[in-house]
Amino acid sequence: MAVTVIVEPAGRSSWDEPVRIAVRGLAPGQPVTLRASLRDEKGALFRSHARYQADVRGLLDLARAPALGGSFTGLEPMGLFWALESEKPLVRLMKRDVETPFAVELEVLEGHEPEAGRLLGRAVLERDFLRPGVRRVPVREGRVRATLFLPPDGPFPGLIDMFGDGGLNESRASHLACRGFATLALPFFGYEDLPPIMKDLNLDYFEEAAKFVQSHPKVKGPNIGVIDSGKGAELAFSMASFLPNIAAVVSINGCISNTTTALTCGRLILPGLPFNLDKISKRWGTPWIQPTGKVEFPLEKASAHFLFVVGEDDRHWKSSVYADTAVKHLTEHGKTNFTLLSYPNAGHRIDPPYSPFFSVCLHPVLGVPVLGGGQLKAHAVAQMESWKILAFLHLHLGGTWVVQPVKHDS
Repeated sequence: MAVTVIVEPAGRSSWDEPVRIAVRGLAPGQPVTLRASLRDEKGALFRSHARYQADVRGLLDLARAPALGGSFTGLEPMGLFWALESEKPLVRLMKRDVETPFAVELEVLEGHEPEAGRLLGRAVLERDFLRPGVRRVPVREGRVRATLFLPPDGPFPGLIDMFGDGGLNESRASHLACRGFATLALPFFGYEDLPPIMKDLNLDYFEEAAKFVQSHPKVKGPNIGVIDSGKGAELAFSMASFLPNIAAVVSINGCISNTTTALTCGRLILPGLPFNLDKISKRWGTPWIQPTGKVEFPLEKASAHFLFVVGEDDRHWKSSVYADTAVKHLTEHGKTNFTLLSYPNAGHRIDPPYSPFFSVCLHPVLGVPVLGGGQLKAHAVAQMESWKILAFLHLHLGGTWVVQPVKHDS
């Protein structure tokens, strides 16, 4: 019998959705190695592998069979995806064109690596970032340079999605649009005619973006939400503190102090707390300097509900300290408008489910390798479990949570 690799659902699947992988036609108890690989838009190669053994019927089902070694061990049906690792050091997998899928090649090899033998079977799985009907709309309104993702029909709850890496990152915003949010992927430096570096930020820019989302005919305004990572979290806290109609904020390993560069909020100018590059070891074993734990933003004045998503092993800037400080600050002011999701042994960059884990990567702003922390399996769990972000946003923005996956045409 020919060896066949089965992927369900067949055809395309969304990157944040699980798939079932099985292999038929093996000999009873046959040892095999499964290998996954993909190339990003720049040609960088990412790979993972795991060793398995077929059951007595010659079937291998990753939902039932534990990995015996390789990139991971144990019962991990999606391990081949979140364990993908770059051939070159310090390279993170990023989706630059969300309108095209990643093609993931799955191979079944005879025996166990590193002595694995001939190729027994192969399949190519397309993992996409935009579902049919979701529109990608470039935005050039006033000073705002961004991309708006709109689900079909509507209106829908409005979101602003920000990162701190510079440039335009659409990967999470496209997922959120597929889950029922009108989402604006908002860069604030390093993109088109925006400032090339992060310097002297002004809340006016983010207020202009918020008004654009709130007034859009496909958005259920006036309340909107903000989801953010890194420097984006600081900006989200400032928006919630000083701007009206920010109803929900999701901070993913964010800092509650303003760092790096000055931020002007009306008549108030918050200086940027500096980082000490001397604190970065050549072996990336030392996190960079910890900014002060003082709450600089008047969070107690915000009407937003806050969701703090924290990796407890975040070596970037120990975000668990800042989340705890924010929770204490809000509690002391009689506030209960917060939820804390804290994940042991998870690192700094908590992305949507099944995204590969990278403990060390080249920082795009500082230009040096920095340690993000975390452990592979624990970080994968954090990414899967924290996707309850969707329920939080729908609860506080009045949407309808899409539970069942949408099938794609083959």
